[in-house]
Formats: sequence, C-alpha cells, structure tokens
Amino acid sequence: SPQTHNVPPISFDPATSTSTSPTRLHQSSVPAETDLLTRLQSEAKEVYNCAQLAFGPVFQPDSSVSTETTEIVKICDEIDELRNKEKSSTDDELLMESIQLKAKALAFRRYELLAKMMRADYSAYVATASFLGSRIPRNEFPNVQDVPYPDLTPVEAFSAGEDSNLVPDCTMVPMKYEDSLLDKLLLKLFRDLVTKNTGGVTSEKDGIEGLLEQGRSFLLQPDQTSEAQNKMVRDTLGGLMTPVLPPFYRIFMSGIVPKAEFVPEDVRGRQIGPWFYAPFLTSFVTPTFFGFLVGPSKPNRRKDGQPGGLLVEKCKFLQESGCKGLCLHQCKLPAQQFFADELGLKLTVSPNFETQECQWSFGEEPLPPQDDPSFPKGCLVGCESRKQVAKMGGKADLCSV
Repeated sequence: SPQTHNVPPISFDPATSTSTSPTRLHQSSVPAETDLLTRLQSEAKEVYNCAQLAFGPVFQPDSSVSTETTEIVKICDEIDELRNKEKSSTDDELLMESIQLKAKALAFRRYELLAKMMRADYSAYVATASFLGSRIPRNEFPNVQDVPYPDLTPVEAFSAGEDSNLVPDCTMVPMKYEDSLLDKLLLKLFRDLVTKNTGGVTSEKDGIEGLLEQGRSFLLQPDQTSEAQNKMVRDTLGGLMTPVLPPFYRIFMSGIVPKAEFVPEDVRGRQIGPWFYAPFLTSFVTPTFFGFLVGPSKPNRRKDGQPGGLLVEKCKFLQESGCKGLCLHQCKLPAQQFFADELGLKLTVSPNFETQECQWSFGEEPLPPQDDPSFPKGCLVGCESRKQVAKMGGKADLCSV
C-alpha cells in the first residue's frame, strides 16, 4: 500500500494573516482619500481668500482709497511677518505654499492701492513711496520717477568757475549688462545705420562703446545742431524698424487711417486713436527691442497712475556715456519725436541723472526740456564730451536744445 505522511492541518487566522482582503484594502484607503480631499479644500479656500485680498482694490473706485499710509504700512508689516515665518517654517509644504501665496497677494494689493493713490493725489503718493522706500522693493512701486533712492547720499551741485552749475555724476555701482544674441544683432544693425546716416562716422571699438564714440564724434562736429542729431537718430530708428512695422503700428496702435485709394479722401491720414491699449502693449514690447540700447527695463505706471509706463533700471546709454548732451540729443528728444511723428503715439522720456534710471511714459505729452523742472540744467561733472570741448578751447553748451 502507498506510504502516507502525517501533514498537520492548515489553519487560517484572519487576525494574524498578512493577506489583505478587499474589505481591509478599502478601509486603509479611506484615510488617504480623506486627507487628500481635506488638503484640496484647504488649498482652494486659501486661493479664494488670497484672490479676494489681492483684487479687492481693483474693483473699488479711486475716490474710495484713502491717501493716508495706514493700510499700506499694515500690509508692509504683514508681509514682513510672513517673510519671517517663511524663514523659520518647518518642512510643511502646504504651510510654505500658503505663506508665499498670501505674501504675493498682499504685495499685489499694496501695488494697486499705491496706483490708485497716484491717480487720486500724486503728491501724496510720492510722500508715501518716499517714506516706505526702504521697506518696499523699488521694482514693486507703480512708479519711482520722483521717488528718491533709499540710502543714497545726495550730492550737491556746484559751480565750476565761470561755467554754469554742473550736474553731479551718479554715485551708484555700475550695472554689468549681459547682451543676448538679439541685443548684439540689433546693436550691429543700429551701428551700421548710424554710420550711414552720419556720412561715414564710425569707430573701431566694439559694442556700446563703439556706438557712443560714433555719437560723440557726430556731436562734436563743427557747427553741429540739435536738429541734425535728432534727425540722424530718427532716421536710424526708422531704418531699424524696417518699412513694414511703422505703418502696421500707425494703424493698429495709433489708429491712423491709411492713405490708400480705397479709403475715402476725407478720412485719409486722419488719426482716430491712439487706441486705449496702445500705451500698455507698447510698454510690454519695448524691452525686447530696445534693451540693446538702454539695458533691462520693465513695464510700470505713468505718473497719472495709468498703464503705459516703462522703467529702465539703469540706462546703458547714459551709464556708459556719462554725457547729458548725448542723452538729450541722441536719445530723449529723437525718441519722443520718432514715436509722435512716425508712429502716432506721444512719449515722454524722463532720465534720472542721480540714479541713471529712466522713465518712459507712452501716451504722455512731453514737456520741452527747458520747461521741464525734472530735467536739470548744465553738464554732468564727468562728461567726456564737455572735457573734449574744453580741450579744443570751446565753450559750447552741449546740453541745451
């Protein structure tokens, strides 16, 4: 007969078994699903609260915004507290995201309140921004055109003998510019056009230094005039934009009816704009195509609190030239004239010689330099152009119109 073996019976104890039944699997997943749902609800509530906090002032009339600094100071205090929490926070990812989101919402609310204050009372805005200059990052103000740079020691203008008062040089640390491939290409094209439009004035130096040497050589030519310099730059800008872009801009931004045969004669060339979006969109496009001349810039608000401003952080043209005459005759005036006459949009260029910032305000009527209280009289102390004129025995005022 076959041999048999005594095999112990197999018993199954659900309490000690490592097998996972469908019931136990469902029970273990319930807490995870609940945690996920709770987290999503918490995040959605936080986003909603931050949106209300940020966009609340947007829908309020300007007249409802107080010109007092109380609320803005409170917002600064809240942001400082959040930043401190962020530095000392735990590894709680949800808490970190909540802190960062609320800080951004508060910063946006502060920006909108300041912009409304600008529109309601510009003097109150300047006073508030000056008071909070050390607490709010400069790039988070709607406009810094008349806001002093914090912790910047002012330098008194002085008289240089028989000359008129000179304008103090900028004492801030020079910016190091990193040109993109597009910047280098545009600068090369611009320099070639300058050579053409100056009758052959060129330079062996590379980059922006070569361009400035070309501009200074043209500025110091005998019997040179402001009008000739302005025309040279306007023609250069027109050539850089090609024959295609100005007509396109005039129609779709400035609202100028084209002079075409299919257009009724009584409306040909008439301007029915600029369209409401023109200053705003222009301020967003300009940094890409003018960075090779002026350096980094970002859109901001004009002095009236409306969109359409552009802040050049530290003008490359002004920093590298140190010449107020080049700034006036080969940047400020021709740029204003080109936008107004060729593109149909007013522009005010307001350089700050103390910080080398420059405010561009699209859609704003510019004042003549001699009537502009923000545009100082006289040359800069370290101006190389003035020094060259002095060496030649001349006393020409390079900084006047």
